[in-house]
Amino acid sequence: METWILFTVLAVVMQSFRTAGQKKIAQSLSAQTTTLVRFLYGLPFAWLYVIAIFYFSKTNVPSLHTTFALWVCSAAIAQILATVFLVKALSIKNFAVGTALAKTEALMAAIIGACFFSEKLTFLAYAAVFIGVVGALIASDWEMNFADLTQNKSIQYGLIAGLGFGLTSIWIREASLSLNSPALSSAAITLVAVVSLQTLICGTWTFMTEPSQIRLMTKKNSACFFIGITSIAGSIGWFSAMSLQSVAVVKTLGQIEFVLIFIISRFYFSERVSAKETFGIALIALSVITLLIYY
Repeated sequence: METWILFTVLAVVMQSFRTAGQKKIAQSLSAQTTTLVRFLYGLPFAWLYVIAIFYFSKTNVPSLHTTFALWVCSAAIAQILATVFLVKALSIKNFAVGTALAKTEALMAAIIGACFFSEKLTFLAYAAVFIGVVGALIASDWEMNFADLTQNKSIQYGLIAGLGFGLTSIWIREASLSLNSPALSSAAITLVAVVSLQTLICGTWTFMTEPSQIRLMTKKNSACFFIGITSIAGSIGWFSAMSLQSVAVVKTLGQIEFVLIFIISRFYFSERVSAKETFGIALIALSVITLLIYY
């Protein structure tokens, strides 16, 4: 099995647990503070990871440059905004629906990558991406009419989150590739740079606008550290996989997360899952199988 697939599976499993944890604490913290939690509590683990990577690999830290900084800043800000909108979507609709709407990121990454970053895919890869996104939208129980786009806040937030995550992934890959270092090393440096900047931005903004939320957050340290470590473990998987493979391909394989979300939604949150949602999940499974067999 190829390395990028293993990293993607790691990312999917960890992200599923992190999203579940975010939904729990979002009941008592604002969307902005819930976003801060994943970065602030994950930052120590990100630094431990990057130190371990360079210590055991015996490689030199690559020279950082302006282009790298530009991609890192762009990715950091895009992910912050995408996470805020995802939390907002989760707070309006149920767990499976909110997550599915953000899964348009795979299709958006494929389109943006092809148009602006020369990320060309095979026909079957594009088909797998499209089938996976359609499956996610069907599973979200979206009736797909224009009125929804202008009136339904959950759908708007989910789609904006999808665009934000798609841009984040592309810019992370560009940042990592710009270092011209071994994939794991460049991915680790990119990870710690992005998370450090995100912690600074979110921490400063939350402290200035919602200082009372900081006190509430510190009362939930156990839950916050769970979100932090699962978030970083998931990010290690995503950053490494996207340093090795096209973003759209990685994100399409990552749609298997929705199967885990389906299980968590049904058995942990006791939320009803319809036959339509089940059919959508089947399409996602088909897209993943197509990708693994033919790409």
